[in-house]
Amino acid sequence: MKKNILIGIVIIAALGLIAYILTNNKKENEAKTAIVAEKNASVTVKIQPVKTEEVSLDFSVNGNFEPFQELNFSAEKPSRVVRVLVDEGDNVRIGQTLAIVRSEQITADLQATEASYQNALTDFNRFENAYKTGGVTKQQLDQAKLNLVTSKSRLQQAKVNIGDTNIKSTINGIINKKYIEPGSVLGAATQMFEIVNVSKLKLKVSVNESQVASLKLGNAVNVKASVYPDVTFSGKITFIAPKADSSLSFPVEIEIANNSSNDLKAGMYGTAEFASKQQKQSMMTVPRNAFVGSVSSNQIFVAENGIAKLKTVVAGRILGDKVEIINGLSDGENVIVTGQINLQDGNTVEIIK
Repeated sequence: MKKNILIGIVIIAALGLIAYILTNNKKENEAKTAIVAEKNASVTVKIQPVKTEEVSLDFSVNGNFEPFQELNFSAEKPSRVVRVLVDEGDNVRIGQTLAIVRSEQITADLQATEASYQNALTDFNRFENAYKTGGVTKQQLDQAKLNLVTSKSRLQQAKVNIGDTNIKSTINGIINKKYIEPGSVLGAATQMFEIVNVSKLKLKVSVNESQVASLKLGNAVNVKASVYPDVTFSGKITFIAPKADSSLSFPVEIEIANNSSNDLKAGMYGTAEFASKQQKQSMMTVPRNAFVGSVSSNQIFVAENGIAKLKTVVAGRILGDKVEIINGLSDGENVIVTGQINLQDGNTVEIIK
C-alpha cells in the first residue's frame, strides 16, 4: 500500500515538474516573439540631410523631333493614275509634278464646254452684225453677250480641271510614303503621297510653371539628339503654350535648322538645354523623391530619434532631381527618401545606408 502511495507521489511530482518547465518555455517564447514583433514594427528607410547649397538654374527637358511641315496628298476627284513620277525618298519642290491622272469625265466636260463656247461666240457675232442693221434688239444682243461670258467662264473652269490631272507638290520636302502606282483607281479623298519637310524640325517639350516663367519667344536653345551625343544643334523657341495641359505642364516648341545631310529625323529623341541668365543661386534643397506621392503634395517624412514625423512644407522650383524648399524644414534635418509608402506619422524607422 505504501509502495503505491510512493509511486503516486513520484508521478505527481514529475507531472508538476513538466508543467513548470512548459510554463517557463511558453513565457520565454512569448518574450522572444514580442521582441521580434517589436523589431518588425520598424520600417526600413533611407535618409538624406537637408542642406543649403549653390544650385545651377540651368535645366534640360526631353522630347521628340517633328517635321517642320507634313502634308498628306489626297485625290480630289475620281480618276485613274497614268504615271507616277516620284519614289519614296525623293526630294521634291513646290510645283513639281508628282503624278499624272486621267479622268474621262473631265475630258468629256472640256470637250462639251469648248463646243458650247464656240456656239455662244458664233451666236454673239451673228447678233452683233444683225444689231447694226436693226435685225435684232439691244436686249437680244445683251443676252447673246451674257451667254458668251458664261460659256467662256465654264471653259476656263474645265481647263483648270484638266490641269488638275497633273498632281503637283505644294511644299518642299521628301516623299516619305507613296500609296499609288500606275493604274491605281482613285476615289475622292484617296491618299496618294505623304511629304515631310525636315530641312527644319520642331522639338516639342513640356516644362513646369517655375521653368516656363524664364522662357521667352525667340530665346536661343541648345539641342542634342540621343543618336548624336557629341553634336549640338542650335534652336530657338517659337511657341510657348499660354495654358497648362492636364498634367499642369506647359508645351514648348523649339525650331531647329537641320544640317545639309538632314541627319536629324522626325521621331528621334532629343534634349533641349535651357540656360539661365543667373547661373547659380543659394537655396535649401531636398531630393525630389523625398516627397510623399509627388512634389505637389508638399508633404515630407523626417526621421527624428528613430521616429518618422510627417511635415508639410512649401516647395519652390523643381531643379532636375532636386526641389527648392521655401519653408517647413531646417538645415541638417534628415528627410526620408525611400520607404515612405510603408510609413505613417509616428512609425518607428530603421535607417539603412
